[in-house]
Amino acid sequence: MRNRLFRSLLTIVLCCVSFGNCKQGFSSPADKDLGAQLKKLQAQVEELERRVGRAEDFVALSNLEDAYGYYVDKCQWDQAADLFAKDGRLEIAGRGVYIGQDRVRAYLHHLPRFQYGQVFNHMQLQPVITVEPDGNSAKARWRAVIQAGVLNKSAQWGEGTYENEYVKENGVWKFKSLHFFVTYYIDYDKGWDKGGNAPPAPIKGFPPDQPPSVDYKTFPDVFIPPYHYKNPVTGK
Repeated sequence: MRNRLFRSLLTIVLCCVSFGNCKQGFSSPADKDLGAQLKKLQAQVEELERRVGRAEDFVALSNLEDAYGYYVDKCQWDQAADLFAKDGRLEIAGRGVYIGQDRVRAYLHHLPRFQYGQVFNHMQLQPVITVEPDGNSAKARWRAVIQAGVLNKSAQWGEGTYENEYVKENGVWKFKSLHFFVTYYIDYDKGWDKGGNAPPAPIKGFPPDQPPSVDYKTFPDVFIPPYHYKNPVTGK
C-alpha cells in the first residue's frame, strides 16, 4: 500500500510540474532539458508500474493455484469450483473436458468426500508463469506431487504436469482452463520400478462435454506435455 501511494504521488507531482512547464512555455534550452527529464521520469514511473503489476500478478496467480491445491486436498469441491471463470474448463488425465463452472463443480462433486482414513494431498510446485502484455490473461506450467490413500486399503504416489490458462475477471484472477497431464500413479509399497498403475478412468454415468484434447500414455510410456512458453534463453 505504501509503495502504491508513493508511486501515485510521484506521478501526480511529475504531471503537475510537467503541466506547469508546458503552460509557461519552454523559453530556454534549460527548460527544454527539464522537460525531457520529466518525460524520461514519467516513462520510468510507467515502466515501474508495469513491473509492479506483473509482480503482483505472479503472486496472485501463485496463490490461486496453491489455493486450488489446498481445497482439493480436503475435497472442498465448491471452494475449488469457485476459482474457475464462468466459462472455465477442466481436464484431468484422460477423463475428457468439462466446460463451464457449473460442469466443473458437478465433476468435482463426483470425486470422493474427505473422511476418516483418507489422504488426498496435491502439492503445487515448480511454476513457470507467463502473463500476457494486456495483464488480463496468463498461462502457467506447474508440477503436482500427489499422495493418495485409504486406510488399510491403498496408498499411492502420483505425479504430473499442469498446463493452465487464467483470465482476470473484474480484477480477480480465475482459471480459464486447468489441464492436468498425469505422469504416473504407482503403489507406495511397489515404487515406479515396477511400472505405473492405470490413470484415473472416465466417470461412469457422467460423460465429459468433449473427449480428451491430447492422446497420450502414462508411465512407463514417455510423454512430454506441450510447453506454453519459449526457452527463456534461446527464445525457441
